[in-house]
Amino acid sequence: MEISALAHSPLGRNTAGSNHCDPALLYPIARADTRAGLDLPQAPHGADIWNAYELSWLNAKGRPVVAMGRFTFPADSSHLIESKSFKLYLNSLNDERFEYPDIVRQRLYTDLSRACGKPVHVEVLSVRPAFELSCAPLRGTCIDDQDIDFPPTDAPTPDTLVLSQPAPFVRETLVTELMKSNCPVTGQPDWASLQIQYAGPRIDHAGLLRYIVSLRHQGEFHELCVEKIYGEIMAHCAPEELLVYARYTRRGGLDINPWRANVPIKDLGQTRTLRQ
Repeated sequence: MEISALAHSPLGRNTAGSNHCDPALLYPIARADTRAGLDLPQAPHGADIWNAYELSWLNAKGRPVVAMGRFTFPADSSHLIESKSFKLYLNSLNDERFEYPDIVRQRLYTDLSRACGKPVHVEVLSVRPAFELSCAPLRGTCIDDQDIDFPPTDAPTPDTLVLSQPAPFVRETLVTELMKSNCPVTGQPDWASLQIQYAGPRIDHAGLLRYIVSLRHQGEFHELCVEKIYGEIMAHCAPEELLVYARYTRRGGLDINPWRANVPIKDLGQTRTLRQ
């Protein structure tokens, strides 16, 4: 990704917030800029699901209200939102008075949809039921315990994405907990659980895990990492159906969970992983 797209973002610098709800704090980044040079198949379906665990405002009498927020940004929106700016924007609601929670939801919907260029699905969740949400691993066969060698590398190795021999047609869901990439500006690590669901010739599990591990030094936003994984698998293995879904570890009160697929997904699931 072109770092110039982040030249004026709040990432990696001291940034003042606001005591009043301020959508100007949001820093949209054109998805076209993040995808520049990405010469890979792109998914026709997908979204970026953000969970905010530190959402708060004041009611009409000034009493604090705490909640959780879930925001689903369409992957075909013109812009994504830089995460620190999103945090600053949410913090700007802390001392703002709203008579009803639905007014908060509508304000979030308006500001976020305007910033990203497409309607954003906004849910404001009460923390009492939310606290009852259980954590569980992503569904699927974990491929992490393979006794294989991992040659040292500082760059992704998509050439390890190959079909098994023989390669019968299968439907399978694979999971790894070893996904790691880095923030493109600060270099801070971003950890994730990754689910790959596909139908097609059987993908070699060892080569797939080597590829995922080779991303450990990749400096990209969460969204683009998932798009690259999707594109490389499509380019090298050509499955008939493919879903790539990452649930990233929470940072700064937010977790980001992008998914990309070439078929419509009806039931993605919103269960938090143990690291979220």
